[in-house]
Amino acid sequence: MDEARRRFMITAEVLVEVTDAAILRRAALDRVAEAGFVADGDRSADQVRAAEHDDVHADVHADVAAALGWVVNADAILEDAVGAEVVSSTTSVDDEGAAESGAEGMPDFTTLFPLCRCGADDCEDCSGFQMTPRLAAILWAVAQLHADFAYDDVQHFGDAVVSEKDGGWAVFADYPRITWGQDAVWRRQAARAFDDLAADLAAGQLPLATCPGEEMAMHVILRSAQGAAADGWGVPPEKLNLLPGHDDDFDWDLAVDVLLQDEDILHLFDEQLDGIEDPESEENQRFRIGDYRPEAWFKPFRNATPRDGRRPFRR
Repeated sequence: MDEARRRFMITAEVLVEVTDAAILRRAALDRVAEAGFVADGDRSADQVRAAEHDDVHADVHADVAAALGWVVNADAILEDAVGAEVVSSTTSVDDEGAAESGAEGMPDFTTLFPLCRCGADDCEDCSGFQMTPRLAAILWAVAQLHADFAYDDVQHFGDAVVSEKDGGWAVFADYPRITWGQDAVWRRQAARAFDDLAADLAAGQLPLATCPGEEMAMHVILRSAQGAAADGWGVPPEKLNLLPGHDDDFDWDLAVDVLLQDEDILHLFDEQLDGIEDPESEENQRFRIGDYRPEAWFKPFRNATPRDGRRPFRR
């Protein structure tokens, strides 16, 4: 082979630390918007673009890895005009720390939620809903992660109004539109709601929402926890498998029924029911859902024990 045209395989490992996930997501979304896509099987080019967009804007740590993949330029490993050029390159992003970060310092859920396996129909421990160690671990880890995401939103956006679903928001763009104009103080309380529910689990208690803010957080946690359990994030599979397993581990329908009093807060996502958050509105009184105006989101439900108002914020 001509020495001037010889080819070499260069292998390099680069450890990257994400210092601002919101900026990373925005940069990746810009590149998705600019990239050219072609049809793939039954999917049109626009559908392929939308799928890539959704990967970057997902609710879990995987979105950070997907976003990083869009801003990595493997061709830049070789300087310009040095008598060599990159012919082809491939890039993979292995998320070393994300899967374990939610499980760091995990409480002893085996002791906190001892399993009952008697199977008796009248057993108070296992005849209905049983919080199992594995379920507790997944819920706790997901709650911790979403608290991190929410505090990141506060740190990066402050009092800025959410004007669109995208734009780098990790949590609050996926909240009902009536909350999009809330300030950083309100958002910090919403972030703490995830921590409060995680703290319940760490204390060996069911994470039961005490206010609308926690109710919204619990919906987010349960939705994400199903993906975490199925895809092996939040708690690494090898760590989850160290906890005792049980047939009740991931009964999501029952978990929703027990851990949420109702799904009233989801009405706020229905544009046809705009105004239902106001207890004086006709729709609110018809559904009898109570006060879901943003200023009431952190007031305790009448049937709930208020949390200590002196408890700190994580950040």
